[in-house]
Amino acid sequence: MSALLEIRNLKKEFAFGSILSRLRITAVDDVSFDINTSEIFALAGESGCGKTTTARMILGFEEITAGSIDHKRSVAPTDTRRDKVWLSHGVQAIFQNPFETFNPLRPVERYFFETVRNYKLADSDGKARTMVDETLRAVGLSFEEVSGRYPSEFSGGQLQRVSIARSLLTSPRLLIADEPVSMVDASLRMSIVNLFKQLRDEMHVSVLYITHDLATAYYVSDRIGIMFRGNLIELGVVEDVLMQPKHPYTQLLRESIPEADPNRRWTERVSLSDIEHEEYMRKGCRFAGRCPKAMEICRTDLPEDLRIGSVMVKCHLYAGECND
Repeated sequence: MSALLEIRNLKKEFAFGSILSRLRITAVDDVSFDINTSEIFALAGESGCGKTTTARMILGFEEITAGSIDHKRSVAPTDTRRDKVWLSHGVQAIFQNPFETFNPLRPVERYFFETVRNYKLADSDGKARTMVDETLRAVGLSFEEVSGRYPSEFSGGQLQRVSIARSLLTSPRLLIADEPVSMVDASLRMSIVNLFKQLRDEMHVSVLYITHDLATAYYVSDRIGIMFRGNLIELGVVEDVLMQPKHPYTQLLRESIPEADPNRRWTERVSLSDIEHEEYMRKGCRFAGRCPKAMEICRTDLPEDLRIGSVMVKCHLYAGECND
């Protein structure tokens, strides 16, 4: 597979407080991964782990402190502002709450025609309408179903489909979907994630799927990266990472998935707490304070990225087992 996006040693620092007592937190720390053509890559972890900040840097919404983001192109745009054009044309974003994407006082069809006009995608109103209808049909809707309707007249699942259709107008090669099903009814979530698989298989669109939901990540993604406090701690084929997790944090996440078994209650909980700040500032492994397998070296030295079989894991437990 050829890489569509290459992330290398990505780092983002935020400064808090006054000039005299400024505190710096590294929200994303030395993160590297690729997204291949026609691939769904999930970036997962609890709230505050750095996955959304990573996505915002890829989209150009946040400045990079260090590292690089290389967007591969089969054909380079002719515009002199090549990176800006690529980010707005070749990469599109889908956000968590579709009702915040659209102005409630404007018919949603206007967003489609503005996109067609701004990108000069059609030279007549008739061609523009045909293009809009085709993209809507790609997500299971039609122009007739959308025309004249306001955001409040759609269900959450329908409006998220409208948002996805709008992003497809520019024929992007990469969609960045940040928690796209977290505010959609459970009964409609599978229709959205199935749509991503359809776009991958039929239109060869790649997807960066940002989520805290391991169940949908397992179902929809080809590969997955697990983040914790700014570090990418495990990465590999989704089946390998989630069915045979190696990092103690990934194991905790895996055990936290509720099962339809009345004899097994969900007793673990992974969420932000008062120790979040301490974990971000920790010198060694940031999970050491909660890890049941922590060793003394975990509290002093940050683990290296080790390759165990097909999986990358950042953990001292595997220091003697890594592949050459």
